[in-house]
Amino acid sequence: MTKRTAKAFSPAGISSFFEICDRTADGKPTADLEHVGARGGGFALQKGVSTSVSASEAANSGVRVYINGKLAPEAETTSTAVQMLLSNARCAYAVVVEHEVSVPIGAGFGTSAGGALTAALALSRALELPLTFNQIGRIAHVAEVKCKTGLGTVGPLMIGGCILTVQPGAPGFSVIDRIPLDSDYAVVAGVFGSTPTRQVLSSEEQRRKVNSYGRKTLDAILAKPTLENFLACCWDFAENAGFATERVRQLVRLAEKAGAVGAAQNMVGEAVHAVTHEGNAADIAEAFKQLLPNENIVTSRIDMQGARLVEHEKV
Repeated sequence: MTKRTAKAFSPAGISSFFEICDRTADGKPTADLEHVGARGGGFALQKGVSTSVSASEAANSGVRVYINGKLAPEAETTSTAVQMLLSNARCAYAVVVEHEVSVPIGAGFGTSAGGALTAALALSRALELPLTFNQIGRIAHVAEVKCKTGLGTVGPLMIGGCILTVQPGAPGFSVIDRIPLDSDYAVVAGVFGSTPTRQVLSSEEQRRKVNSYGRKTLDAILAKPTLENFLACCWDFAENAGFATERVRQLVRLAEKAGAVGAAQNMVGEAVHAVTHEGNAADIAEAFKQLLPNENIVTSRIDMQGARLVEHEKV
């Protein structure tokens, strides 16, 4: 029996602000999930999700997902993306997906999107499916929207850098821009805890706040697209939209005192990301230790390349 394998990597993605775009002008749900999405912005990290996929011909298609060595039936977004891809395959396959995740899960690092995207990239390569990068990205995007783990994270993960999603939707439909950055910037993130994305997406009151301030934040950033202004506007968004907690405010103050260019809150999670020149990252991480254990602090350079295949082989 031939086993087909491939590997892919996606940066982790931190969202710094967002606007939910899943309804038509008259308030009805957008039926085509490729046109559901979010406006917003954030950062791609060199730490993220590395995924190995193996596929063997079988009587019936099936998928098992592992995260950091443990069976993960809760990884619905990855499973959904794989099942969508298998519907394009010539025959049935038993698929095993192994994610190695080097950032906290469920704390605003885009791991659901990164998992679905890398699984789709690797499986498409392993099965030699005739799909473009954007077509694969659209499958991961639809999977994430269906599973309510996010709205517009997949597209930015495919590009990297300091990202601005100006128009929502799946890859190929969205309009994504970047704020140009030097290569020596790093992100230091401090994590208190997680906030389920579906909780935010299903609250009508939270949605109204997010969308009111999300659009204003994008306009303010586009009026002055610098890193400093980006971070300042995103922190205002966290405060105005009601996400900031007192612990988050304390971390932001510690980051600024330690010399960060700026800091904002992970969307969505009780977590903060500070951006700084790489030589100053250790000082900010040390400052965060006043409030957090070492394992809750993530330091990473910014990824400028985006998701990609890293190896392909047949066994």
